Amino acid sequence: MVVTRFAPSPTGYLHIGGLRTALLSYLWARRNGGKFVLRIEDTDKSRNSEEAAKAIVEAFKWVGLEHDGEITYQSERDEIYAKYIKHLLDEGKAYRCYMSKDELSELRETQMANKERTRYDGRYRDFTGTPPEGIEPVIRIKAPLTGEIVIDDGIKGRVSFQAEDILDDFIIARGDGSPTYNFVVAIDDALMGITEVIRGDDHLSNTPKQMVVYEALGFKLPKYYHVPMIHNSNGKKLSKRDGATDVMAYKEMGYMPEALLNFLVRLGWSYGDQEIFSFNEMRELFDPSNINKSASIYNVDKLDWLNAHYIKNSSNEALATLLHEYGVDIHGHDKKEILLDALKERAKNMKELAALIPSIIETPTAYDDKAVKKAFKGEATAILTAFAQKLEGAAELHLPSDYHHEMESLVAEMEIGFGKIGMPLRVALLGEMSGPGLDSVMAIICKDETPRRINNAVSALL
Repeated sequence: MVVTRFAPSPTGYLHIGGLRTALLSYLWARRNGGKFVLRIEDTDKSRNSEEAAKAIVEAFKWVGLEHDGEITYQSERDEIYAKYIKHLLDEGKAYRCYMSKDELSELRETQMANKERTRYDGRYRDFTGTPPEGIEPVIRIKAPLTGEIVIDDGIKGRVSFQAEDILDDFIIARGDGSPTYNFVVAIDDALMGITEVIRGDDHLSNTPKQMVVYEALGFKLPKYYHVPMIHNSNGKKLSKRDGATDVMAYKEMGYMPEALLNFLVRLGWSYGDQEIFSFNEMRELFDPSNINKSASIYNVDKLDWLNAHYIKNSSNEALATLLHEYGVDIHGHDKKEILLDALKERAKNMKELAALIPSIIETPTAYDDKAVKKAFKGEATAILTAFAQKLEGAAELHLPSDYHHEMESLVAEMEIGFGKIGMPLRVALLGEMSGPGLDSVMAIICKDETPRRINNAVSALL
């Protein structure tokens, strides 16, 4: 069974790169009928934030990534880590290092002066003497000092490291007994049955150390997929300004979770020429071995295009529910369907959609000067007055087509072009020149309000 995981550190918000990693891990597990687990790596008590841990869970709920089983917190597994540290000590695969901070600093200064790689020199690797007093020893694992370490990566292919270039006897437990990152990650991945690790390639340099832990404990290695990072348009690491921000900030900006997930899955992965993927299609089609070896480029225009697509193709009932979160309640509006049909084609995010609704349903209190100068000239006021009277004397009007018929009738009677009524009518109804189709606007605000707005505008602009 394929078992994947997402294992964030709760030291800050869940950013867009983290969500992408979580998504890819989730999709691969689901495609294979496996499990996707969530592990909070909160062993660094000085930097952890309970709020950040909650924010990660909140982001998962928003985008619909369902993890299997309970969330695992590393901070609750100290006894497990202590057991494996003792096991390695007992087998002579790890040892206590009594090197003082001053000694370590002196060693590093010497190595830097000699232009050598700074590394621990193994002085306590086979120590059998009397431990120095006043030193709380760290625990170091005995790493291979020569030879080749090879990662058969599912994206990058064969990646090899020379042990003498990257390894020393690295610390697996600090002086206070707390375990270190690379040790606990390897322990947890093994004990939780993780078969495939999908993560950013910024973790590639950690992998040899984790492989050393696996080897020392006789654990079976998972398959690794190191995903290239997301870059900005200049090929640099993504910054907050570019979009590497809190996932929940995307919700605040009006993005739909479906659009965000579609955007993220396409960063570095493709399936033919297909651009739009439903969540089910992602689960059926995604394969991490098809991820590009090069970094992907964050393109906000692409995200906006996808978001607009999902808004246009959402049901009006779903949009009305989502609009609640942006301060707009139209569930009880009798023209909700016409209103959303008219506006959802014009919005690229939910915030824009929420802002467009009052521009239709609220009577304008001011009129754009440029629009007025362009539209209110010649017979404009006479045409508008005639149209208002026509509507007041008309039978029941409900649909956009009913109002369009009335406009056509007036145009024919007065022998004018549609532009003669269209421009001044738009300004009268909306206060500006932009907006959806006039027949839809009139159907939304209804038969009584339309002539009222016309007459208000004529009076104000005479």
